[in-house]
Amino acid sequence: MSTRLLEHPSAEDIRLESVLHALADPMRLAIVRFLAESDREVGCSEIELAVSKSTGTHHFRVLREAGVINQCYRGTAKLNALRRADLDALFPGLLDSIIAATTRQAP
Repeated sequence: MSTRLLEHPSAEDIRLESVLHALADPMRLAIVRFLAESDREVGCSEIELAVSKSTGTHHFRVLREAGVINQCYRGTAKLNALRRADLDALFPGLLDSIIAATTRQAP
């Protein structure tokens, strides 16, 4: 059985400008907010996005490559979780502030 591994930046390679770029899109903010509220690993299909599957995959990839989320395969499911500990250590208060702001602005 082969294990599919996804590339993630190490904590020391996470850059603020990459995180901010990843969070600049409303769809990616919705993903981050959902993951924060879930506080657990979540399958991609659990997060309703009003975009095509390929566009959704792109948004998850941008978040992963920026170091905002961790993705791993469990069987055929790709699970997602916030890299809260890494982000809080690197940028204290940033994630909580962004999540609070998106919650205030949610319809």
